[in-house]
Amino acid sequence: MKNVALITGASSGIGKELAVIHAEQKGDLVIVARRKVELESLKTELENKYGIQVKIIVKDLTKPEAPQEIYDEIKKSGIKVEYLINNAGFGGVGKFHERSWIQDEAMINLNIMALTSLTRIFLPDFVQRNSGRILNISSTASLMPGPLQAVYFATKAYVTSFSNAIAEELHDTKVTVTALLPGATETEFGKVSGMDKTSLFDNTYSAKMVAEDGYKSMMKGKLNKIAGVRFSQRLMMAFIPFSPRKMVLKQVRNMQKFK
Repeated sequence: MKNVALITGASSGIGKELAVIHAEQKGDLVIVARRKVELESLKTELENKYGIQVKIIVKDLTKPEAPQEIYDEIKKSGIKVEYLINNAGFGGVGKFHERSWIQDEAMINLNIMALTSLTRIFLPDFVQRNSGRILNISSTASLMPGPLQAVYFATKAYVTSFSNAIAEELHDTKVTVTALLPGATETEFGKVSGMDKTSLFDNTYSAKMVAEDGYKSMMKGKLNKIAGVRFSQRLMMAFIPFSPRKMVLKQVRNMQKFK
């Protein structure tokens, strides 16, 4: 396999679109998700259409042992990963004290622990050969606290901060780290999290458009890329650092209430 991208959460949404984009560039793929049927279908589609090689790994990344198991399987197969795309993640709406701790703990394990672990496991290989690109899927939610999605917003704040910090640590190498910060996007995320019932998801961008922005930014080695955000939303985000925190919190809370 050559020019290999490892993509987590590749069975649908932004992850699936990123796999298609990489396949269009004639790059081989390792695609990871929990859903075997969807991965097998994507593998068949991409191999037949683009003449590439696709390896599937069925893993639940909320399990702490999963990242090392993925790395070990890839090494055993003799595959050299050039691009690490940490896309897997999920959210959920509700007051923190009323939400299921099991769900929020799984969210932390996936959004933070799995992403960090995979980055730590693969990064030494990238640095040793002085090549490789990492794309971490964060969110515009990382730019502010999120009442009614307290844990999700906090996990994405971690992703952006972590990505930016290690990008600077690698400034004297040819390894790059990019954080993609999508706004509301047409994926299964909305239904799974319940956000499709809020005003934030009234006007969404396609997963394909967001994935294209993210992939191009990764290839250029950009630090951050905000994607799928309308002008009015960009304007609001620009004023967040200068606005009273309580006012921001109230606005975010109101936007996340069910209609």
